[in-house]
Amino acid sequence: MAKAKTTIYVDEDLLRGARVYAARKDMKDSEVLELALRRLLGRDALEAIWARNADVDPDVADRVVAEELRAARGR
Repeated sequence: MAKAKTTIYVDEDLLRGARVYAARKDMKDSEVLELALRRLLGRDALEAIWARNADVDPDVADRVVAEELRAARGR
């Protein structure tokens, strides 16, 4: 997977927490931020759907993930 370099502004406490988490899990800071974004955007769920059924229509998979995220967030 291609990576892109970016600059972001993050609350200092959040960044500190991400760095502590990264150190405890032996991860890079960028890996923690990527993990958080994947979970927030439902990419981990989407990849799980594709792993179970590679033939699933991408639009259907996106809809399922969106519905699951709404349900998980209580909306």
